[in-house]
Amino acid sequence: MSIANSIRAQIPPIHPEGYPFIGGFALASLILFWIWTPLGWIGTVLTIWCALFFRDPVRVTPVRDGLVVAPADGRVSMITQALPPAELGLGDKALTRVSIFMSVFNCHVNRSPVAGRIDRIAYRPGAFINAELDKASEDNERNSVVISTPNGRIGVVQIAGLVARRIVSFVREGQSIGAGERFGLIRFGSRLDVYLPEGTKPLVSEGQTAIAGETVLADFRTPEPGWTYRAD
Repeated sequence: MSIANSIRAQIPPIHPEGYPFIGGFALASLILFWIWTPLGWIGTVLTIWCALFFRDPVRVTPVRDGLVVAPADGRVSMITQALPPAELGLGDKALTRVSIFMSVFNCHVNRSPVAGRIDRIAYRPGAFINAELDKASEDNERNSVVISTPNGRIGVVQIAGLVARRIVSFVREGQSIGAGERFGLIRFGSRLDVYLPEGTKPLVSEGQTAIAGETVLADFRTPEPGWTYRAD
């Protein structure tokens, strides 16, 4: 393999959703260079950041039946018992909710946590408060997806954040989807909530870094009550 090909292999591809934004940043940088060179360099750095934001790296997803994988890159910000949004149709009992916060430096392509059939997609307009806050699950703009599996129904909610202003969905109701397949994207900082079926124990802890399509959030086959963790 040549040096050029080796370098190219280390650079993740860009999702097509990002091309207009990267082009806009690049054009703005050229204009800023014309106005004042230091401003142009600032624009160049922002253009590189924008390209990194829309990166879409290859992921290796474990595909054994019963596994639930992370739908987003980011930090597991909260694990709690919460009522699922009414539009999910998952009942009126509190379910385990795993929340993953994506900063503006994370990859924002979202992946399906399980293999199954998309039963429902529901968009709800709302506010744009900090996505790390618990009330963001109720107050913020969101797009909810319900996936049916042989092990139960899972709710995945894309939540817009303080900076995010656009939730993009790539799927439709009735569609079959595999674990780790791309189902959407949120622009510029946000959060994903995963509502696990009743009785399912999470296998991650708060503060842990999740990788979309790879980190195992839960295992329907695990008979143990859960795992314990130590932070060094």
